[in-house]
Amino acid sequence: MLEKMFGLKDRNTDIKTEFIAGTTTFMTMAYIILVNPAILSVGVPHGAGMNFGAVMAATAISSALATLLMGLIANYPIALAPGMGMNALFSFTICGAMGVNWQTALGIVFLSSVIFILLTFWGVRELIFNAIPDTIKYATVVGIGLFIAFIGLKDAGIVVSNPETSVALGSLKSPPTLIAITGIIIIAALMSMNVKGSILIGIIVSGCIGYAAGIVHFDFSRGILTLPNLGATFGKLDVRAALTMNSIGPVFTLLFFSLFDAIGTLVGVTKQAGIMQSGQVPGLKKALFVDAIGSTFGAVLGTSSVTAYIESASGTAAGGRTGLTSVFTALFFLLAAFFTPLAQGLGQGCLVNGTYLYPVTAPALIIVGSLMMSTITDISWSDPSEALPAFLTITTMPLTYSISNGLAIGFLSFPVIKLLSGKGRSVHWLVYGIAFFILLRFIYL
Repeated sequence: MLEKMFGLKDRNTDIKTEFIAGTTTFMTMAYIILVNPAILSVGVPHGAGMNFGAVMAATAISSALATLLMGLIANYPIALAPGMGMNALFSFTICGAMGVNWQTALGIVFLSSVIFILLTFWGVRELIFNAIPDTIKYATVVGIGLFIAFIGLKDAGIVVSNPETSVALGSLKSPPTLIAITGIIIIAALMSMNVKGSILIGIIVSGCIGYAAGIVHFDFSRGILTLPNLGATFGKLDVRAALTMNSIGPVFTLLFFSLFDAIGTLVGVTKQAGIMQSGQVPGLKKALFVDAIGSTFGAVLGTSSVTAYIESASGTAAGGRTGLTSVFTALFFLLAAFFTPLAQGLGQGCLVNGTYLYPVTAPALIIVGSLMMSTITDISWSDPSEALPAFLTITTMPLTYSISNGLAIGFLSFPVIKLLSGKGRSVHWLVYGIAFFILLRFIYL
């Protein structure tokens, strides 16, 4: 039955490999179950002031539903959850700076999701995806690799912020950092020996070391099993209040971030999983539908925009190739809604010098980032009109901490450089249109 549903043999995988991949993806994403409610529960007037427990339950359940649909409908090994960056935009900008209450903000998320569904139905999102130059697609994969590696290095405490140089080397003798470094070495050694599930094994070993060292904790004071409570947020979105002129800016901003985050993630993960062929992704429209529908679930349940997660690359690096990987990840998210103490243990951070570190999952992000660098050889570096937009795309993603910004700079620079170099006719007309709207976004938003 599973072979018929997911085509395991066609993608050279099996149930065991997909299970390991699904588990790995969940463990690298488990932090969102805690981080998302932490961001959305920041009090008024600085944040949204939502109920922490309800948002935690909404995060786990919306992630499970959207990821399950991605596996069953699109057959992609991609997991979805409330997007980092978009949750900060929701809480600190829309609710905090603009003074919008969280009920109306959820209505704004719902409206932007409905627009996305319509754009997907009309084929606009698929048209945009296919219009992206191959150079930008390849650069996106590399840029995302650097981006998630940078996140991993930061989560490990290997890279820290510095007021004079922006970033600097952290304390390598800090216990959480030592655990992360150990995890990196273990995963790298196992991968060099072609051990299946090496990333998952590295995460488990890092977790065991962290527990033994007193850094990883599991709070079972209320028992292992807890029932999710969505009462404070379920169905509380206010769509009518979101239908005002003041909401146009936030809706457009959410559309922009959701579009480019989804495209960037789909390019990166499908390329690594071997699904993308010659720059094309079969079944793309289904995946885009699921991505749009996921945010409508999130808004109704009580969380910010749900989107495809680049951490899914950790699962494809562990061998995940089909939607069965997503099904297993979804089951773990659903279980996490009931086993909150275990979920907290998997995704928790430890506070070191005012910064939260995640020594258990950081090694997986660093390793996956290194694996995604191989696509850099597909870029035509001998042609400046191809190389410079690729370079800008790659470097902007980690340096601005945003996949969306990297894609935006790539989309903006590619047609301009081609046009000025006399190669403007080789650029798809839609790329010029997108570049124009990106320019408007930078000017007015």
